[in-house]
Amino acid sequence: MRLFLLNLGTMQPGDVPVAGYLVRMDNGTDVLIDTGFPRSFVSDPQNPPGMTVKIEPEETVVARLASIGLEPSDIDYLVCSHLDDDHSGNHDLFTNAELIVQREHYEFAKDGHERFAANRDIWDHPSLRYRMVDGDVELVPGLELLKTSGHVPGHQSILVRLPKTGPVVLAVDAVMHSSMADAETREMFVTDMDDEKSILASTRKIAEVAAREGATLVIYGHDSEQWAKLRQAPAFYE
Repeated sequence: MRLFLLNLGTMQPGDVPVAGYLVRMDNGTDVLIDTGFPRSFVSDPQNPPGMTVKIEPEETVVARLASIGLEPSDIDYLVCSHLDDDHSGNHDLFTNAELIVQREHYEFAKDGHERFAANRDIWDHPSLRYRMVDGDVELVPGLELLKTSGHVPGHQSILVRLPKTGPVVLAVDAVMHSSMADAETREMFVTDMDDEKSILASTRKIAEVAAREGATLVIYGHDSEQWAKLRQAPAFYE
């Protein structure tokens, strides 16, 4: 079992990473987690307010997968942490995969909230097959989905139990930076849309899961300082 960290570009200022992940199971099952900003941003970035998106051709999700010998058609499961533009921008490429999303989040986005509208033709492409889950669930042996609402309703993080490295928690946007990891001091961030109670509950949950599992690593979704020190694809954790 191997975990690959996919750097899918940056947001400036600050070299803020746009992250995806690939878990390759021992039986050959491939689980992709998030797909980054739309590939069209390579030549025509649509910058969020106050930021500049920079994606080189080798940083697209297709190029990152190719670096480890995979194509979109090889992906068995695409775990959707949530449907913000920087996480769902290439879902339409993965028509062979089963897309896994929390029911609460999928229904919230499908109801037409403007936050998810710009990218809807990609994440809501008619060729895609979604499976909705409710709460914490083991997707495949060694990989557990954790419902962590707060950043958005129905956000999900991921626990990966690697045989050598040990348990790794992918916090994604439930905890975007190590400075936000303590629920006692964490404040709401501009992109957190749920209520403060949910934000703090999910922050605590990430810490509690990490402690319970004896996690050797908690990877924060947009932490430039941490990502600079991590192994990135084609390197891996196992």
